[in-house]
Amino acid sequence: MKRRIVFAFLTLLVGFSVSAHEPGVLNPTQKAWLERAELHHKAGWIYLHIEGEPAARGFQYGYLVAPEIRESLRVRQEQWKYESGMDWQWLVEQSQRMLSSKVDAENLAEIDGIVEGLKAAGVRVSREELIAYNAIFELKWYWWPEYRKKMGGEFPTPAKQSCSSFIANGSFTADGGIVLGHNTMFLYPEADFNVILDIAPVKGHRILMQTAPGWIHSGTDFFITDAGLVGSETTIGGFSGFDENGIPEFSRFRRATQDASSIEEWCTIIKRGNNGGYANAWLLGDVNSNEIARLELGLKYVGFEKKKDGYFVGSNIAEDLKILRFETNNDGTDIRRSNIARRVRWKQLMARFAGKIDLAMAKGFEADHYDSYLQKESPGGRSLCGHFAEDPQSSGSEVPFNPSGTFDGKVVDSRMAKQMSFAARWGFACGTAFDATHFLHEHPQFDWMSSLLKSRPSQPWTEFRSGEKAGTSQ
Repeated sequence: MKRRIVFAFLTLLVGFSVSAHEPGVLNPTQKAWLERAELHHKAGWIYLHIEGEPAARGFQYGYLVAPEIRESLRVRQEQWKYESGMDWQWLVEQSQRMLSSKVDAENLAEIDGIVEGLKAAGVRVSREELIAYNAIFELKWYWWPEYRKKMGGEFPTPAKQSCSSFIANGSFTADGGIVLGHNTMFLYPEADFNVILDIAPVKGHRILMQTAPGWIHSGTDFFITDAGLVGSETTIGGFSGFDENGIPEFSRFRRATQDASSIEEWCTIIKRGNNGGYANAWLLGDVNSNEIARLELGLKYVGFEKKKDGYFVGSNIAEDLKILRFETNNDGTDIRRSNIARRVRWKQLMARFAGKIDLAMAKGFEADHYDSYLQKESPGGRSLCGHFAEDPQSSGSEVPFNPSGTFDGKVVDSRMAKQMSFAARWGFACGTAFDATHFLHEHPQFDWMSSLLKSRPSQPWTEFRSGEKAGTSQ
């Protein structure tokens, strides 16, 4: 384990609520905690192993990833202010009012540990700020549209971000086991989910998941656990609704993923105290029983299916008709829209390759560029590997040339899951590079992102495994 502190840029950011100070002297307990952690970089990813009690795990996390947490907080603050017109501190206060008291004790203890780790590394962040940061999706996309109606009338609901995912088993896969694939599509300033977090808690199941720096949940929600569970999700597009009295989604996800030993138990925990925030279609698998399931979790309605033979796909359109008709503004048939075009493409791929699906095919699916509306290869907002930034069309609902799209790819099968491993690619799932400077030159309407948008070079697929050390072969 190597200690890393790179804070030259911090002095430029004194205007933000996260403040910099001199790194502290570690005490013997903190040094012992850090000796049990592992941090290394691989193919654009940051692999971080944390273990022990919540305070120890959090301290390891905050101390070792302090520069990245600081930068991600800066980006979220700037983006929130631009998109909402409201100050970050105001959002933190609203989050504290609604969410802080509803986060469970273990999650709070881990967050407090992150705060202490950041402090020791030279960054001051409050517990309340980290809670708002962990909850930013449910706050920005679900709570805020409801709240701002009270501030001045109707406003358009912000577009929820997009993902393309599938899970298959039985007669659809080459070996009869489970194959799961997922890629994430966000607005590019938010594309900071390059942490592979390996969590070994004292109580509960070990987790290997993708996340953003400083998050105790996943956010992109690609995970495996030593209970044999694998999972991903895609947001339910056009969804509206939020219950301020509910439990934050990020807290429920972490409890479900760490505590559950079966698909049913995972679903029970994630539904408990549901606030409607980050409403998703969850694709789940149990590699021990070889079952797959889809949980669509709205606010008022819930859809659930489970299969021993078949597939489920996710492309940001609700399959449950009650959720679709009563909780979203989608009709489910406009193939000009990204979510409908991608659902059509998923079904084509599942039918065409039934009985042959394996990891290699899963990687190809996530990198697919076929446009079901244009009926040809055309990387854009309607392809499974999303390229909104290259798309002059609106794809039904998106802004032309919107700097958003796919920034990763992940695949896992039963064999890998039983070994607590998966394969991942940072950047476009197809391997294309993104040049932020060139993009902003070509599309100056997005100049407000000039301090937020980052380039991503092409990266290879690589494998990650729980407990790996620096230099592990790919």
